[in-house]
Amino acid sequence: MADKEDKGEKAEGKGGGKPELTPEQQAAADAKRAARAQGKGTGKKGKGPAQAAARELAQERVKRAQPARLRTLYDKEIKARLMTELGLKNPMQAPRMVKITINMGVGEAVSNPKILESAVDELTQITGQQPVVTKAKKSIAVFKLRGGQKIGAMVTLRRDQMYEFLDRLVNFALPRVRDFKGVSPKAFDGRGNYTLGVREEIIFPEINYDRLDKPKGMNITFTTTARTDEQGRALLRHLGMPFRN
Repeated sequence: MADKEDKGEKAEGKGGGKPELTPEQQAAADAKRAARAQGKGTGKKGKGPAQAAARELAQERVKRAQPARLRTLYDKEIKARLMTELGLKNPMQAPRMVKITINMGVGEAVSNPKILESAVDELTQITGQQPVVTKAKKSIAVFKLRGGQKIGAMVTLRRDQMYEFLDRLVNFALPRVRDFKGVSPKAFDGRGNYTLGVREEIIFPEINYDRLDKPKGMNITFTTTARTDEQGRALLRHLGMPFRN
């Protein structure tokens, strides 16, 4: 009889439910389940409350009462000037900006992964948008580079964010370049798109020089609807790009 009672107690212990949680523990468990469900729905994996808060802050959009200044200027004045200068009859033929792509390559990330984190933070401060980490497509033994290794960061800006970045670039950042004499008018690709190289990101006022570990350059590509380099050059010139004579 004693053996049966012992077996019954063991079976009852195995089949018993989980211990009851306190209200605080239950609330924490519910919050974790909600966070996991939200992560599955968006397809993003969080790495902790701090990283999630930083990502949410970087992706937050400012609620605007009106469009960006350059966008309004283009619609009211620049489009008409371009049509007259280029001899266009249809307003839809006037060249316009499509997107701006900022690419920061960090080759030293192969040996020092922390420098890539600083590049992502700096691009976030400059553009107000969370960058995408770029990876190597091929393996190059000479540079000790493996395919799929993280070597840079990239941001694509459109609409109001694009016009605001261009406004800050031509009015605040480029004038801070030492001995600045204008940008090259020849860096077009033959289809109206322009690429500008920046040697150091410290020209942007958002970057704190005291916290900068090492200056890093970037390439800024302006994608337009222009059909020729002449149309793209005219568009950027009217938007304030300081081309050299």
